[in-house]
Amino acid sequence: MREIIYYVAASIDGFIAGADGDVSGFVPEGSGIDQYFADLKNFDTVIMGRKTYEFGYQYGLEPGQPAYPHMEHYIFSSTLRLSTIHEKIHICPLDINIVRELKNQEGTPIYLCGGGQFARWLLDHELIDVLKIKLNPFVQGEGIRLFGNSTKSFQLELKHHAQYDLGLQIMTYQLKY
Repeated sequence: MREIIYYVAASIDGFIAGADGDVSGFVPEGSGIDQYFADLKNFDTVIMGRKTYEFGYQYGLEPGQPAYPHMEHYIFSSTLRLSTIHEKIHICPLDINIVRELKNQEGTPIYLCGGGQFARWLLDHELIDVLKIKLNPFVQGEGIRLFGNSTKSFQLELKHHAQYDLGLQIMTYQLKY
């Protein structure tokens, strides 16, 4: 069974963006970001919610096109409408069975991109296997939380930790439900 890896940038206080989607406090470059891009090559499938997909528009992503050209994209939304859709884009309803089917398919681990509401939903259903966090050296104060408004309690087992320039750290944790 394939694992779902939530690979995400977060502030020290657990926010993945400001309230208005601001990510200006996050480390934008350097060896840690290079490592992140290298790690993305190890995924053949990405899952995300509508807001995460649409977030890419402000960085040049064309609607209907894949954010990661080498990956199959499963965007979970009941409201996303695209006039043209690339063959690697699949828009799905929020259905736990679709996620389970993806986990049962052959392939690499699944990259959970973005978070907040969608990550909360997956966490509450105990479907996130690994948290790989790019811990940024700043306090956001408010915004979009790592797991949205989830109140689920769980343990983490540290599997790997690396430090990079500009104070960025990448830590890999196994979730223990």
